[in-house]
Amino acid sequence: MVPSSLVAALDLASVSWRPVLHRGLEAMGTFDPGYLQSLSVEGFLPTEGRLFAAFAQPLHAVRYVLVGEGPYPREQSATGVCFMDGAVDALWSSSGLSKQVNRATSLRNFMKMLMVADGLLTPESTTGDAVAEVAQRALAPNAQFIQTLPELQNNLHANGFLLLNAALVFRPHVPPVKDAKAWQPFLAVVLEALANRAGQAPPTLVLWGKIAALLQAMPVTTQFPQAVAEHPYNLSFIKNKDMQQLFGPMRLLAEKNFQ
Repeated sequence: MVPSSLVAALDLASVSWRPVLHRGLEAMGTFDPGYLQSLSVEGFLPTEGRLFAAFAQPLHAVRYVLVGEGPYPREQSATGVCFMDGAVDALWSSSGLSKQVNRATSLRNFMKMLMVADGLLTPESTTGDAVAEVAQRALAPNAQFIQTLPELQNNLHANGFLLLNAALVFRPHVPPVKDAKAWQPFLAVVLEALANRAGQAPPTLVLWGKIAALLQAMPVTTQFPQAVAEHPYNLSFIKNKDMQQLFGPMRLLAEKNFQ
């Protein structure tokens, strides 16, 4: 039986997803009967009922499934939406990226990769003065740049991204890879629903990091086109040409992006 507190968390998901997510939770309960009960007793991040917040993106709108490793290990930062750090608002400062972005290593490197993909930076120059020049352009009056992290999330949603983590929870006493394996039956149900949408092709799986890449061992993932990269906390992510090619046409740093 799925604990009532987890069923209540489905309220933040699109109505289109709720039957799928309930089946996913039931699959988890079959795989490991005690796991969901332990979550309801011990607590976890994200808080405030945001466990399924990523599924506010309607099922029919998903064109890409971006999978990270797990929620940020801080209550304010863990939003239930991968890489969208709740402690971050402004993206830019007069000296470059904002202090909040620079503290969130993965988000900082994602922003720099997007700047390279948009031709705002060269791969050889992504620090210091080069980023400051982009920031000055972004902060100029009438600049057509997004200014906040929620705007970046909106642009990702507008381009059809479902922003998931391989482990939907963070618990300080549990290795993230262990929680990620416990959520695989749930994610299998989610991916099956995406693969079987009537009249729609399967979305592209975008897998960042070793824990996300574990999903490739699941049979259902063979039905999806895939784009795989190192986790963005690696500096090499900034120069990843596959990611630049994927994200470049989306112009995610542009204001009012509704592709």
